[in-house]
Order: sequence, then C-alpha cells, then structure tokens
Amino acid sequence: MSAACAPAIVVDHAGQSFGGRVIFEDVSFTVATGEVFVVLGGSGCGKSTLLKQMIGLLTPTKGRITVGGYDVVERVALVRREIGVMFQSGALFGSMTLLENVMLPLVMFTDLPARARAEIARIKLAMVGLAEAVNLLPSEISGGMAKRAAIARALALDPPILFLDEPSAGLDPITGAGLDRLILDLRATLDCTFVVVTHELQSIFAIADRCVMLDREARGMIALGVPRDLQQSSTHPTVRAFFNRDAP
Repeated sequence: MSAACAPAIVVDHAGQSFGGRVIFEDVSFTVATGEVFVVLGGSGCGKSTLLKQMIGLLTPTKGRITVGGYDVVERVALVRREIGVMFQSGALFGSMTLLENVMLPLVMFTDLPARARAEIARIKLAMVGLAEAVNLLPSEISGGMAKRAAIARALALDPPILFLDEPSAGLDPITGAGLDRLILDLRATLDCTFVVVTHELQSIFAIADRCVMLDREARGMIALGVPRDLQQSSTHPTVRAFFNRDAP
C-alpha cells in the first residue's frame, strides 16, 4: 500500500435521517487503497445504512462520500463500476447455478462471448474454493459456500473495491475463520480494498487493518483506529466493553 495513493473512500461528515429520526451524523473517515477496513457497532447503530450510502443505494442527508474518486451521489454509475458487493444474505438467485450467478454481472455489463463469461466465472469460483461446485444450486450448498459464491460474484468484474456485509454472520467458528483467511488471501492476491461490515469480534481482530465504530446512543462514530489499539487504549466505556466483551 503506497502512501502516495489517493484514498479509496472518503466519508466526509456524513449523516442520515429518516423523517425526524437521526440514525447518525458527522461520520468522517478515509479508507486507504489496499486496506481491509471494518465498520462495526451494535445493532441499530447505522452500519448497514452507512454501507448503503457508500455503495450508492442511499443518499446521505448530510455530508459527502467519494468512492474510487467519484461522488456517490453525483457519479453513482461510475462508482458502481469500481465496486463489488456481497450482501449479508448472499442474495444468490435460487433458480441459477453458482456458475450462472457469478456470470450474471458479466452478462449484464460486458459484451464478452458466452464461453469467455463462463471461463471467468469458473476462475472466480475457483478463487473462493468452489471449483467443484459450479453446477450446484444455492439450495444444494452450505451457508459458508453461499457466502463464498456471493464473494465470487462480487469479484466478477474485477472491481478494485469490495464491500462485504456481515460475511461471517450465521457461520460456525471454523467456517468463519476460513472466510477470514479468504478475505486476506484475496486482498494479497488481487491488491484490492475491502470494506467489511461486521460485529464478529474474532473476525475484526483477524482481518481489520483499521475500523470505525458507530454507536446508536451517540448517533455517530465513537472510535476510529486499529482494533488492538482500541481494545487496549480506548477510554470510551462502550468501546472498551465491545472489544473486551464486557457486559455493560
């Protein structure tokens, strides 16, 4: 990761309200190119809302966000060329095989011939450990395999920035650890940037270069930094409780 590289993402005093209800306000951070950056916090703090802002599905009510150098409100079409997204449920199409699911972005956004699309999809599935599962349907695979297939689809167009929403949610510890290793392997192999939304403490320590923590009561961010540093040095009671698994 070069210090000369422009940030992959800049969140500048972002806020979001629905009606008169403030979800969060004055959230600011940057994500360096090549970084694994984690957005964390308790339920209802706005993690998924912030993710939707960054991928252009939700317009911030305050502030500005740029992704890949493009404003997510003014240049959303260009932003979406820079990103791949894995949603929490995986969002695989049940009537399609894994190969067909991963091919879908190539069908929609490229003019490649069918054989080339299929070959790229096979390569992406192999990268996530699913080379032998290309012809299976989502109903025929485990939850961990579905998460891997969704990551393969997010990689289909070779985006430099990937967003993963709760990749370890609902997985057993061993499967979750394998997914953590996959994220780090992909970052090393592809030199891409990851933004991961999660509250899984083990995953945070395993993969995050830095993280931002949102808080429902504070209606905004309460911590930004390296997870181990926050665990050891933060004086904020909520931050300390989260990283040390202390009951409030």
